[in-house]
Amino acid sequence: MIALLTNQTVQHEATQHAAEQSAGGVDFILHHILAQPVIKLPTVWGIDLTITNHVIMMWIVSALLIVAFGWSFRRRPMVPSGLANALEALVAYLRDDLILPNLGHEGKQFAPYLLTAFFFVLLCNLLGLVPFGATATGNIGVTASLAILTFMTVQIAGIRKHGFLGYLKHFIPPGLPFYIIPIMIPVEIMSMITKHFALAIRLFANMIAGHITILSLMSIIFMFKSWIVSPFPLAIIIFSSLLEILIALIQAYVFTILSAVFISGVIAEGH
Repeated sequence: MIALLTNQTVQHEATQHAAEQSAGGVDFILHHILAQPVIKLPTVWGIDLTITNHVIMMWIVSALLIVAFGWSFRRRPMVPSGLANALEALVAYLRDDLILPNLGHEGKQFAPYLLTAFFFVLLCNLLGLVPFGATATGNIGVTASLAILTFMTVQIAGIRKHGFLGYLKHFIPPGLPFYIIPIMIPVEIMSMITKHFALAIRLFANMIAGHITILSLMSIIFMFKSWIVSPFPLAIIIFSSLLEILIALIQAYVFTILSAVFISGVIAEGH
């Protein structure tokens, strides 16, 4: 009987210890994924103005982009070198292989926005991989704001191209019977909103998924506290971290190309 009670006590303590370690692992993961307040500010008109780590990361990204492009192109030599050469090659690739093929000659007026979106998203993604950094694009508020900017650009492009009334006509597919029109207009509007909603969710989900995987594997090491267990999760962490660099580039490219496709859809001659 005493042995049975002792065994039950040990099992209970082991279960409690595992639960505490699991909760600690969850807290560890959430601490590195969720926005953490840095400077507490009041709420104005229902909007919390607190400055979080994600806001600071966006400030850092913006400053880095301004300094990098400003310093690289402060002089305009015939043949750029170093960072200027790399940036010019990347801009030329995006312009010639992404923007102009989708938007044609009108792509030049949208190139500043699309290029800015690409470099901003890319640098936000990459800085999230830096130790003690935070992935701003792993915040749904950030990706939603970027998607709203694309949405507004699409609306402005359509109105400028076709006029207000002409742009509204593209919500009515040609050749429809008149009694179907009241049904199709809400459907077309919801379709347009859904595309931009998916644009925000795609970037957010892809960036946060990799971080959750890496941090979950790290929590396994802390939970078991054994060098025997650590090599396997550590190997996967290293592989996932290298894969995250590729994903950061791919997601910036996907966001930019989808934005270009959405804009091209409203300025097409068929509308």
